[in-house]
Parts: sequence; structure tokens; C-alpha cells
Amino acid sequence: MIDETRIEHALRQGPPFRTHYVRQSLPIGTQVVARSFGATRRLMLLVAVTALLLVGGLAALAAAGFFQPEPDVTSATWTATGPMINSGGAKTATLLKDGRVLVVGGQQTDGYLDDAELFDPRTGMWTATGSMNQPRSWHAATLLPDGTVLVTGGQCDCGDSSVGLGSAELYDPESGSWTAAAPMLHGRALHTSMLLQDGRVLVFGGFNNEGNEGSAELYDPGSDRWTATGSMIESHDFQMFVQLADGRVLVAGGWTRGHQFASAQVYDPETGRWTATGSMLETRDSGTATLLQDGRVLVAGGSTIASAPTANASTAELYDPVTGSWSPAGSMTAARRLHTATLLSDGRLLMAGGAEGESAELYNPVTGSWSAVAPMLVARSGQMATLLLDGRVLLAGGIGDTVALTTAELYDPAGS
Repeated sequence: MIDETRIEHALRQGPPFRTHYVRQSLPIGTQVVARSFGATRRLMLLVAVTALLLVGGLAALAAAGFFQPEPDVTSATWTATGPMINSGGAKTATLLKDGRVLVVGGQQTDGYLDDAELFDPRTGMWTATGSMNQPRSWHAATLLPDGTVLVTGGQCDCGDSSVGLGSAELYDPESGSWTAAAPMLHGRALHTSMLLQDGRVLVFGGFNNEGNEGSAELYDPGSDRWTATGSMIESHDFQMFVQLADGRVLVAGGWTRGHQFASAQVYDPETGRWTATGSMLETRDSGTATLLQDGRVLVAGGSTIASAPTANASTAELYDPVTGSWSPAGSMTAARRLHTATLLSDGRLLMAGGAEGESAELYNPVTGSWSAVAPMLVARSGQMATLLLDGRVLLAGGIGDTVALTTAELYDPAGS
């Protein structure tokens, strides 16, 4: 069993988001092209932009990709949908290829769950599906290219290996059943699992009965085999992580034994090695890290030294993978931790939960501005957030007034 402090801090970890599409028409991309071709190109670009502005105004610039107008945030709506079957924390939510959402595992006051359920956006209802072979919480789940879901590690009340399970299993959405997969090389809980661009799965970090786990390993779905890869430079609790557009993996910050970190590192799947990159502007743990459509990464919220180790932070910063450097990204309208960050289809970022009340807000990466949107229906933190195929966002579960929630709601950026 992990101690109470670890559980409280673990709840602050937001899920990773893995959007790989890079928008080439944003001003940053245009600026890079202009540098590549010299002053003449810059002048031509300036003339083109000026002509568009004179002839068609801001609408013409937006159509050409140079300008993204502010959203009509008043049109966005939250609507209630069917409640989950099971409450509890430390669950995972995975978007399946058919548009349904798989939620598995978790922890309740009386033990760990092996239950799994499916949300259907067409009906707004949840239905039970096959149970896992192993009850677990603080596990990781990853959608594989063939449509199955790989679930790894976690913890349970199952003896000496209760913290840092090594087992793994596969869910088949067509049959609704689970089959055992090869066990990992190292047991771990609160770890990260992400699909690489070559179809393998990278698993790293977390902790087990021996402490923080700095090793990393690769799963090959075709052979059902795990192989070791380079170990992390630093392994901390509650680090922020995201896959970059070029396939590398960024890990930043974290917290270990009362110390908070600003350091960052990058994993390269081609070499299997981790290398140091620029440190964040401030120490931070338990924030969210999101890949934006222009290839930068936004890290926001969590806890910082400035906000006090256990207080919500409102600050945000941007990582540029080309230069390996960080820059300020303003402050959210509300300080947040245990929140979620979801990249919307239009490139804006929805931040929800983890603050006082039901507040939510949008970040516009083009203007660098934060704006409040309609509040959630239910105040929650530590929830699951999933971008659905139709562009809506599903928020489910979490904690509200110290009680585990089964409620779920949908955010529609376009409104009703």
C-alpha cells in the first residue's frame, strides 16, 4: 500500500495527451520559413499579409491561416450525460477506434477494482464490459494500432508486490474480453505508457516497493515482448510528460522526498537514450503538459515553489523543442491542480477542474491569451478527460467535496 501523502499527490497527476498533428500555417511556422529563405522572403511575406489585410480584413488573414479569431466562448456548453457504473479514483480512460471510451480499474475505500465499462457518445450511456484479470489502480493504459488496449502495472492489495505490479493485459473491444500479455521487466505504479510512432509502447518511471523506478522499457505488440531501453537521467514523482511531434518524449519537473525540480529530459526512440534539455522557468510538479498544434508544449498549473508545495499554481510556460528552451505563457484565470488539459480540434486548450468551484477556461496558443468559459456542472478534480471523435470533451469521475464521483458531463466547444 502506498502512504496517504503519495495518494494525495498522485491525484494531482493529469493524464497525458498525444496529439501529433502539426499545423504548418501558424505564425510561428511562417516565421521559421521566412528565416530559412532570408530577407527577400520576409519582405514578400509582409507584402502578402498587408495585401490580405487591406483587401479582406481579418477574415482574409484567418482564411489564409495567419490569424485565428477568438472563439465565441459564450456559445460553449456543458451538458450532463449518463453516470458511470463505478466510482473510485486512479482509473484510466482510453478512446477506442470506434469512438467509445474504455474506463478501467481504480480504487475505492474498500479495495481495488478489476471492473471495466464503456461510454458510448451516441447514447450517452455507460455499459459494463469484461473485467480485468488483475484488480489495479495507478496503472497505465495505451491504445495499440490494432485497436486493442494495453494495461500495465499499478498497485493492488495482493501481497508483497502490491505496489508496482509487473503484470500486463490486453483488452479486445470486439469481444469485450481480456488476455494476459507478457509481464514487464520492472514492476511499477504511477508510471507513464505511450505509443511511439513506430508502433511500440514506451513505459518509464513510476515507483515500486523499492522506491522511484528510473528504468524504461519497450513493448512490441507483434511479438508480445518487452526489451530494456535507456534509463532516465532523473526519475521523480508527478513529472509532466508528453510526446513531441517528431516522436521524441519530453519529461519535465517532478517531486521527490520534499524537493521540487525544474529539470527536463528528452527520450529519443531512434537511439534509445535520454538527454538533458533546458530546465523550466520554475520548479513544478503535478502540472499538465500538452503538445500544441504548432509543435510547442504548454505546461500549466500543478504546484510550484512560488505557489507553495501543496498549493495550486496558475502559471504556465511553453517549451520550444527546436531550441530546447522555455518561455512564459501567462497565467490561467484560476490556480489549478488535479485538473485536466484537453487539446480541442481547433487548436485551443481546455483546462477544467482542479480549482475552486466549477471553473473552466481556454488557452489560445496564437494570441497567448487565457479566457474563462462556461463553468462545469459539477465541481471536480482528479477527473478523466477524453476528446471524442466529434470534437466534444468527456469529463468523468474525479473527486467532489471529498467524495468520489460517478457523474459525467460533456463540453461542446460549438454549443448546442
